[in-house]
Amino acid sequence: MNFTLSDFDYELPEKLIAQEPAHPRNHARLLIYNRKEESITDDYFYNLDQYLVPETTLVLNNSKVEKARLLFGNMEVFIVDSANDKTVEAMVRPGRKFKKGKTVELASGIEAEVTRIADDGLRTLVFNRSLDDPLFDEFRHTPFPPYIRQNESLAEEYQTVYARDLGSKAAPTAGLHFTSDQLSELQKSGVKRAEVTLHVGLGTFAPVKEENIDDHRIHSEWYRIDAKTAHLLNSSYHITAVGTTSVRVLESASKVRHFNACSGDTDIFIKPGYCFKAVDSLITNFHLPKSTLLMLVSAFMGYDEMHNVYQHAIREEYRFYSFGDAMLIV
Repeated sequence: MNFTLSDFDYELPEKLIAQEPAHPRNHARLLIYNRKEESITDDYFYNLDQYLVPETTLVLNNSKVEKARLLFGNMEVFIVDSANDKTVEAMVRPGRKFKKGKTVELASGIEAEVTRIADDGLRTLVFNRSLDDPLFDEFRHTPFPPYIRQNESLAEEYQTVYARDLGSKAAPTAGLHFTSDQLSELQKSGVKRAEVTLHVGLGTFAPVKEENIDDHRIHSEWYRIDAKTAHLLNSSYHITAVGTTSVRVLESASKVRHFNACSGDTDIFIKPGYCFKAVDSLITNFHLPKSTLLMLVSAFMGYDEMHNVYQHAIREEYRFYSFGDAMLIV
């Protein structure tokens, strides 16, 4: 079947867009979908252990969200990539103030020269001082998604408890539900834990504009699997990926269920028809309509099943998106 962008649309009441996480984290709701039985179970994330395959290996993305959003009064610089400690690729607002060749005074002591404007509007900026300078600290903000009201008091809750490697522009949100205690209890019960890194870029969340989804191209994102993790994955009989970013790492690196230590960029686009090589179960949030993340979930659980499960979640008033509830697909 050839899918179009419209095939991945659905209507979501605005009240179901979560504006803050559950408290405690693991008191989010959990929808369990069993693909073999085609059954739906409603529960809570703190009961996750009851539904995981015994001795599965949980694969977590340990990337940490960086405060890439710089706000200077009515001007914004959103750092997408860094060439060095002074030169960045950035989205800016308002664009008219950031013309090529112009030096923009952003704050007292902070200036940026616009050296290039790409076709997509991204600016190359060269700051007059290192971004490591403490002078920038008061202007740094967490890059919450646009559908969440900006609230810097939630910055720590927009990080997973195991976040370590700084570099993401958005949180790997499926992992936000775990508490340290829950992870410890899972390990005591025999569940293994493996960590990979994928620095989440804006490309993962960029809207798909092409009606023919085969024409869409995902921006590449950097990932890494170290030797210890590769060895653990190769000895695992069952793998549960935590989040779509972990799926993208595993499916990019797997040679039909064999892993080597590796790092690099991936632009893998997983959509219906894809044959999974590494992932057996998936923990994920509820994603935006027409998104590549929803397409990945549809590929994993089935297109019709995805729509049925999402309609169930809407009827049962699950909370959606980054701070929303979770789903386990087994």
